[in-house]
Amino acid sequence: MEHEATIRLAFFFGILFLVAAGELLFPRRLLRTGKAVRWLSNLGVVFVDTMTVRLLFPMIGVGVAVAAQGRNWGLLNVLEWPAWLEVVAGVLALDLVVYLQHAMFHTMPILWRLHMMHHADLDIDVTTGLRFHPIEIVISMVIKMAVIAALGPSPFTVILFEIILNGTAMFNHGNVRLPLALDRYLRLLVVTPDMHRVHHSVTIRETNSNFGFNFPWWDRLFGTYRAQPVMGHEQMVIGLAQFREPKKNNLWHMLAMPFTDSPGAYAINRHGLDPERLRK
Repeated sequence: MEHEATIRLAFFFGILFLVAAGELLFPRRLLRTGKAVRWLSNLGVVFVDTMTVRLLFPMIGVGVAVAAQGRNWGLLNVLEWPAWLEVVAGVLALDLVVYLQHAMFHTMPILWRLHMMHHADLDIDVTTGLRFHPIEIVISMVIKMAVIAALGPSPFTVILFEIILNGTAMFNHGNVRLPLALDRYLRLLVVTPDMHRVHHSVTIRETNSNFGFNFPWWDRLFGTYRAQPVMGHEQMVIGLAQFREPKKNNLWHMLAMPFTDSPGAYAINRHGLDPERLRK
């Protein structure tokens, strides 16, 4: 679609600025490490990811949607549904795939090695939502393109979904304090920072919960929802047990992490200590 890149960049920088401003004005937690080094490393990963995708995928998700629409591929191009219903169904289906993919990266040890870079951050803020290993991004792109070809959502639906996904990832990783009453109702519609922060707990059973990025309903449906961390949001420890040194969160070590560091015991079939027992 015309102006796609401009629209996506405008939303990206707009949401990044708003969440970053919220972190300064209403921080939820005191940060353990300085922002300057973390932001340089995390945003450096974004640059590497972007260059990798541009080099390897001349046709990205929207291009696949255009091709599918032109060739009448995919379920939604066969069904005679109202346009608005196709958009809703497409966004929900793509979001379900992201949820299942996220759980898969916690289930398979070889995929967890890639995904643990995201969890190794010692703090959680807006840039953590952008911090994914380039190989994980490539795998995610292949899965997304295959799903788009099979489902057949419109190019508009794909752009809308990617804007929502990118925006909610930055929002729900934000170190922002929301009023508890607002969070209680907002998390019925969207994954909130307090909901997703549980997923970044160093406690394994909390890490293996709250996999949703956009919508909270899949976690509730599949039994992976955990309302709050046992230790509370201010006292909970962020990150992974095997990565506690700030120096390991520089860009070069982050990129090498899947090949040089221990994956720990975080695969989803290794539940670890029940967090309720941490109180005793």
